[in-house]
Amino acid sequence: MYKYILKRLLMMIPVLLGATFIVFSVMEMSPGDPALSKLGVDASAEQVRELREEMGLNDPFLVRYGRFILNLARGDLGTSYKNNLNVMDQIIERMPNTILLASASLLFAILLGVPVGIISARKQYTAFDNVAMAFTLLGASAPHFWFGLVCVLFFALKLGWLPAAGMAPGLGGTLKSLILPTVTLGLHSSALIARMTRSAMLDVLRQDYIDTARSKGVKESVVTFRHMLRNALIPIVTVMGLQFGQMLGGSVTTETVFAWPGIGRFIVESIKNKDIPCVLGAVVMLSVFFTCINLLVDIIYSFIDPRIKSQYKTMTRRAGNV
Repeated sequence: MYKYILKRLLMMIPVLLGATFIVFSVMEMSPGDPALSKLGVDASAEQVRELREEMGLNDPFLVRYGRFILNLARGDLGTSYKNNLNVMDQIIERMPNTILLASASLLFAILLGVPVGIISARKQYTAFDNVAMAFTLLGASAPHFWFGLVCVLFFALKLGWLPAAGMAPGLGGTLKSLILPTVTLGLHSSALIARMTRSAMLDVLRQDYIDTARSKGVKESVVTFRHMLRNALIPIVTVMGLQFGQMLGGSVTTETVFAWPGIGRFIVESIKNKDIPCVLGAVVMLSVFFTCINLLVDIIYSFIDPRIKSQYKTMTRRAGNV
């Protein structure tokens, strides 16, 4: 298991190289000049030229990318072009807000999606199943920005129950400000989790050991949660892990709609200013988190199904013999 984890961590290196190279290339081809953005439109051509030379923007593409990779190997994400602040400090300041939003959204998605999926599987082809699957289809299809704007219009502007944007101070204010972006970001994931839970439960429902347990007089609740749900957890956990990773990286639109001070909004602002170090730094952090989440999901598999742990040991033993 330890060798497998080490191997997965080493695989993070080419992932980071590929992600940063693609983002660096896209930012290079995008319109705009970081030096002009920093100085303002009233700056002279000579001032812009001098600042570009000072920032190293006149160096060749591969030289600048290589400089970024060398600094990254030392744990240095560079300095912002816009405000001259350390990129790592800005990311650390905002990352907890994004993790909080993603965690709350995943919890909402699980609490809504798993029960709906279980009940739909138990009541297949009933009115509840048809209505639930119709709503999950709607939830999976609704764009985040559209649903977020609808929530703001109805719950914030019309009813005045919740704040429209930002993060209010204090625990109570933070929790209240978290409700609308959580529902907006978690609705799509709850729909996917519900559909996957229903599908996985139906596959297990047809197994012979379920009929055997019922014939022995086992309570239906025990059959559902101990036998059915436990054996259907692997695809469900897979979807949960993927959705959490996507929430961390895909919260850009949600954080922008609700002015949530997280990494997603930070990326949008950095792209507008063509602040390449900030964009690259945020991409690196999100890539690391996404890879670690996938690794954590693989480890959870071994606790759900002990046979997977034995497969890891067999693979490691064969690799050692080779």
